Order: sequence, then C-alpha cells, then structure tokens
Amino acid sequence: MKERLTDAAMDLIWHNSYGATSVDAICERAGAKKGSFYYFFKSKSELAAAALEADWNKKRAEMDSIFSPTVPPLERFERYFDFVHDRLAELHKKCGSILGCPLLSVGSEVSTQDQVVRNTVDRILDRKISYFVSAIRDAHAQGLINAPDPEAKARALFACYQGTLTQARIQNDVELLRDFKHVAMDVLGAKHAHAVAS
Repeated sequence: MKERLTDAAMDLIWHNSYGATSVDAICERAGAKKGSFYYFFKSKSELAAAALEADWNKKRAEMDSIFSPTVPPLERFERYFDFVHDRLAELHKKCGSILGCPLLSVGSEVSTQDQVVRNTVDRILDRKISYFVSAIRDAHAQGLINAPDPEAKARALFACYQGTLTQARIQNDVELLRDFKHVAMDVLGAKHAHAVAS
C-alpha cells in the first residue's frame, strides 16, 4: 500500500502539479482509504518527498547503466539525452503533454514553502549531477575536453539541460530535446577539443 501511495502521488504530481494534487485524489488513485495514508505519512509533503525518493531509486539502475565507466565518457551523455528524449516522447503519445523533469517541476513550485520537499529535490539533483561530474572528469582525463573543474562544468551543462526541459514542457514540444546532445557537446567544448586534437 505504501508503494501504491508513492506511485499514485508521483503520477498525479508529475502530470498535474503538487498544489493541484489532493490527498483525496492520491488515495483514490492508489485505491487506499485516508486512514492508510495517515498510517504511512504525516502529510502530503512527506508523501511527496517519499514519492520522489522512490522514483529516483527506480531510475538509478538505468542511470548506472547509461553512465557506466565502461562506456566512453562523451557517449554517456549522448545515451542519456537520447534516453530522456525517447522516454518523454513516449509519455507525450500517452498523455498529450511533455511532462519535463518532475524534480524541477515540484522543486520550483514548492521550494520556498516546503523545506522537506526542497531538501529531497536538492539531494536527488545532486546525485544526478554526480553522474555528469564523473563523465566530465573522465572526458577531461582522456583529453576529449578541457574541464579542470568538472563539477562547475557539470552544473553548467545540467542547468542548460533543465532549462531546455522546462521550455519543452511550456511549449509542449518534444522536438526541442531531440538535438540537445549536440548542444551538450558545444557546452562541454568537445567539438573544439576534437578540432585541436586533429
């Protein structure tokens, strides 16, 4: 039942918004009585944080595979951006909307009002960025890019991508994401690095 509640919360909050999603709607989607909700969670805020954490835990194996150290570092980014594009395109066919990044959607909506959710979003975003950092560190070590500060470069690329995801959601246009992997190579300085190497 706890998993059904977190799944229902994640689905409703991602498709609609945190503010528009009521405890009643979550319980109805999960097939749960309100007593069950309050048995597991003290508040909607606590449930939302648990739902985001559970969703991340489900995605972590995919991230580990995409960003595996056995994959060439710049290819990891291409694989990741293709993966997100294809996943959002598939969801678009089902629900008619580009849902964007749930962390960014929920975080930007409630971060000034809800410390519990904000801390959870912050923590998960840092975990995602760590994949970017390791790939950038490896690419720098192999002379593919010049990034002596891999964390700063990772945060710049991540911010650029989150902005593109948000724009795709606002305009409901998945095509904005299709070519981001080429933009990423520009942000990383990969094209310049290849030109210098040749």
